[in-house]
Amino acid sequence: MGEEQAELLRAVHDAHAPALYRYVLRLTRDPALAQDVVQEALLRAWRRPAILEQGDEEARAWLFTVARNLVIDDRRSARHAHEFATDDVPERPTGHDETDAVLDRWLLSDALLSLSLEHRTAVVRSYYLGQSAAEIARDEGVPVGTVRSRTHYALRALRLALQERGVTE
Repeated sequence: MGEEQAELLRAVHDAHAPALYRYVLRLTRDPALAQDVVQEALLRAWRRPAILEQGDEEARAWLFTVARNLVIDDRRSARHAHEFATDDVPERPTGHDETDAVLDRWLLSDALLSLSLEHRTAVVRSYYLGQSAAEIARDEGVPVGTVRSRTHYALRALRLALQERGVTE
């Protein structure tokens, strides 16, 4: 699109978009749909430079006709025929839903698998099995300071792995 066409489109938008939006809103009573229809009508005008070059009244009439036809097409669509407005959510949870807990366990398990064996062992044995650093050190045959260091770096790596999976605090 040339600069001249861009200027014409901006001028058509500035001159007609607010009135076109109000018109479509009266037809649909749906602000989101009205905005979509206005954008689509302007997009179609952009695709037809001859419309932009017509006089102001001709461009306005063309935009309103296109918008009206878009609303009619939407009303005839299968989507519109099968949708209905409601203030109630159709699915209401009944009882205790374990979905979030299962997802959390899956994300944590996946993040743990991304750690090295030494780091994973330090986290699992200290946080899941409740073992002390001394117990882990004795069983692994490493100094207590090594277990503490592994646990520290394992938790940092685990935090990063969880953040990569979209988990925040």
